[in-house]
Amino acid sequence: MAIQTAVPWRRIQKHWQFYLLLFLPLLYILIFHYLPMGGLVLAFKNFSIRKGILGSSWVGLKYFRQFFESPMFWPLIKNTLGISFYYLIAGFPLPILLALAVNEVKSNRLRKSVQMITYAPYFISTVVMVSIIMQVLHPRTGLVNLIITALGGEPVNFMGEMEYFKSIYVWSGIWQYTGYSAIIYIAALAGIDPTLYEAAKVDGVTRFKKILYIDLPGIAPTIIILLILNAGNIMNIGFEKIFLMQNDLNLASSEIISTYIYKIGLKHAQFSFSTAVSFFNSMINFILLTVVNSLARKYGEVSIW
Repeated sequence: MAIQTAVPWRRIQKHWQFYLLLFLPLLYILIFHYLPMGGLVLAFKNFSIRKGILGSSWVGLKYFRQFFESPMFWPLIKNTLGISFYYLIAGFPLPILLALAVNEVKSNRLRKSVQMITYAPYFISTVVMVSIIMQVLHPRTGLVNLIITALGGEPVNFMGEMEYFKSIYVWSGIWQYTGYSAIIYIAALAGIDPTLYEAAKVDGVTRFKKILYIDLPGIAPTIIILLILNAGNIMNIGFEKIFLMQNDLNLASSEIISTYIYKIGLKHAQFSFSTAVSFFNSMINFILLTVVNSLARKYGEVSIW
């Protein structure tokens, strides 16, 4: 036993630089992801700042029942799932198509230029992005409405109309993140055996069939893994962007679980209730992740675990 325990320690001493690089990320995950999980007990207690977490009275599933019976429950679920599935269906295939298109470009200069142009919007901060959206869609001075009025139409208050909110959120996000998301697919395409392309060229395979029978099967495991991860985040829509885009006119279609948690938790100081809602949200994500991972392992033979 002494020899077995000594071997890992010697390995750590020999490669201490690598373990040192791992230390800070692991410390970050421990402090900001695992330790806060102890606060989930608030969902089952009537939390009082004066009494503290341990001294607060136990109420069981009271706040879960309160959320399920709330008139906000179904609108929140509808908005959250509606925006998430809209984004997933519209946004998930586009990075794959972009990566396949970039992979077909023969000129290195053109390929790098396309990658740089499509990747650049990723660096725009959320606040700046929302400001751009509001300026472009402004009812009087926005570029879109100037074009509409120039063509003889009437200006549209896009940010004040509920039916436009989901599309504005989704397609602005697709514009911003498609180039960044395509990078991992481009890297996966670079890992495909070049001899497969040479054999296809000798056999006279068309470009479309090369994509269909070489490129897509080659990156299929990457596609499945990313689809599983996206499914596990269905309920976690970006809080900051939606919160900044919200106003009284579009609130009926823009209020989602994450913004609701912020308002009832921090603004109204209902800490136990907001924790219960957050816990419910996380459990839905966990269930979706488990189900999709199981289906991928069963039918695609690729999974996270």
